[in-house]
Amino acid sequence: MTDRTDRHRDHYDVTGSGPVLLVVPGGAGHPMGLEPLTAALSARFTVVTYDPLGLAHGRLGLPVPEQRVEWWSEGARRVLDAVLPQGESARVLGMSSGGIAALDLLARHPRRLRHVVAHEPPALTVLPDGARERRDLLRSLGGPPSAAGEPADPMGVFLARVVGPFTAYAPDLDALRARAARLTLAAGSGSRDQPPYRTAAFLAERTGGGFAEFPGGHLGALDRPEAFAERLAGLLDGLDGTDGGRCAGDCGHLQES
Repeated sequence: MTDRTDRHRDHYDVTGSGPVLLVVPGGAGHPMGLEPLTAALSARFTVVTYDPLGLAHGRLGLPVPEQRVEWWSEGARRVLDAVLPQGESARVLGMSSGGIAALDLLARHPRRLRHVVAHEPPALTVLPDGARERRDLLRSLGGPPSAAGEPADPMGVFLARVVGPFTAYAPDLDALRARAARLTLAAGSGSRDQPPYRTAAFLAERTGGGFAEFPGGHLGALDRPEAFAERLAGLLDGLDGTDGGRCAGDCGHLQES
């Protein structure tokens, strides 16, 4: 595994071989617990695990401003520019808050994306009852965090700096609709009727993107990594040769904002 660590650069790890698969973790972007998933995927893909805040690369405990979704997607674009061979495109898996970043990446920086799978992105405000769902979620997580001091663990960073702005994010539905052939919204079979599942299904309907159920619930990638990896690989393999795998023929003229 290659560890790219530098406080002035983007943070990511690379393992495996094959087509590039960018993984954007959920929470505060710390990849803790994802090793079984990335190990399973690395048999088929070059897995690039993005750590947007560098929390697994020596940055935990350092000051973190309130996050913006576009910061994560712009960082993901830079990572892809760094790792992708000339003329090649990447598959992307984003989970939870990472799924929100993956949607923004496809909407704003689609040029080198082959296909994006966004697993239960909690962009709750798209739902008809989204304001209430978001309010209930934030209340269940303990309400507005204290501003005193820097969070000392990834969950603290997530609660203090990520969950508020990310759940308020409104995806660009028009941009996603224009790239629907390269988008799959995913949700865990154990999450049915829960807000993140409903959000994924709603976004698939509104954008025309695909929809796929995955093993487990919201944390299926952690709880059932082998089955999750197999489902993802099968989905991506099935898209090869279809419009969902198209990039080389149409990426060159797509405009990025």
